[in-house]
Amino acid sequence: MTDLEFMDHAEQLLLAVEQCCDRINDETDADIDSQRTGGMITLTFANRSQIVINLQKPLHEIWMAARSGGYHYRRDAGQWQDTKGGGEFFANLSRDASVQSGMPLHFSA
Repeated sequence: MTDLEFMDHAEQLLLAVEQCCDRINDETDADIDSQRTGGMITLTFANRSQIVINLQKPLHEIWMAARSGGYHYRRDAGQWQDTKGGGEFFANLSRDASVQSGMPLHFSA
């Protein structure tokens, strides 16, 4: 994957996260504060816990830090997969956001 291809796919992921936050805030009482700065998004929940998602352009990875730990994702077969076999990005984001918000939340591409 070239740097340009990585950035195209990574920007699509970040945009999807932002759009999911807007949808979740409209449809639930989750009240996720989503702040984007360049290639990083910080999701802050009502209990002040955070999930941070950022691009690692030189590695062609997306990193996510949540209460459950830190994760690295690479694009594989059209999805962002954990580099240690821990699953798909949006499934893991949904899981961690649900735990941190205290309510079921769904993020998708």
